[in-house]
Amino acid sequence: MRLSTVILPFRRWREGGRDAWLRAEQLGFHAAYTYDHLSWRVPFRDGPWYGAVPTLTAAAGATERIRLGTLVTSPNFRHPVTLAKELISLDDLSGGRITLGIGAGGMGFDATALGQEPWSPRERADRFAEFVPLLDRLLTEDTVTHEGRFYSAHEAQNIPGCVQRPRLPFAVAATGPRGLKLAARHGQAWVTTGDPKIAETGTPEESLEALRGQLGRLGKACAEAGRDAAELDKVLLTGFTPEGGAPLESLDAFVDFAGRHRELGFTEIVVHTPIPETRFAADPVVFERIATEAPAQLA
Repeated sequence: MRLSTVILPFRRWREGGRDAWLRAEQLGFHAAYTYDHLSWRVPFRDGPWYGAVPTLTAAAGATERIRLGTLVTSPNFRHPVTLAKELISLDDLSGGRITLGIGAGGMGFDATALGQEPWSPRERADRFAEFVPLLDRLLTEDTVTHEGRFYSAHEAQNIPGCVQRPRLPFAVAATGPRGLKLAARHGQAWVTTGDPKIAETGTPEESLEALRGQLGRLGKACAEAGRDAAELDKVLLTGFTPEGGAPLESLDAFVDFAGRHRELGFTEIVVHTPIPETRFAADPVVFERIATEAPAQLA
């Protein structure tokens, strides 16, 4: 099982931002991701928050081995044509270490930041269903022309393409049937945060059962797409299941938590780098023990 981390982009680069990415690599994490938002929920809403692509560009120059990526990017304020150019550039700058975590987006601050009315769940799903295949084409074909319902591309050129071939990997965040179909068709990984309906009131056992159901539906979507579900990595972004931050309270607690999810079929667990006085607060010493010791216990 792989262990990765999320580094939220709220620190100035010279005032702790750079150090966080360097430390993630030193601790041996498989990957370090960041959120791709224009701003995020309280308490970050009214404070510093930096762009994902510039942050990852700086991280690519500061690190050497760790994989880097978004968790996740969405259509809320992105267009496939411009995003493809940025991703190809990032993949080159990092030497082929970029993973694109991508999801349909939600009703947060990003949904209206460009002045638009928030999209309904149906429209978000419709846009996502067009966004992902078009982005796939843009990252694998030299020149793309597309006239769609939501997105267009006219002789969009992306030469020389990604360092990673045929393109950088997609980690598709999805739990609904349409999103799971996209993961099955276009993803190299699938991402979940659990079942939001039971995040606050459910039990760990109910969460495991919900995740088992999601994995089953992913397997069905893969079968319908003529694909073996074993080809996809299964990624759990922690902090949003009923356990909350409890798995980071001790090394034993984390190994138990990760082990139960490994048995379900998850191949990567992602934990947030600690941020005091937030939902991601954790003892830095325990966090570093988990980073350095848990992978061997979960091997």
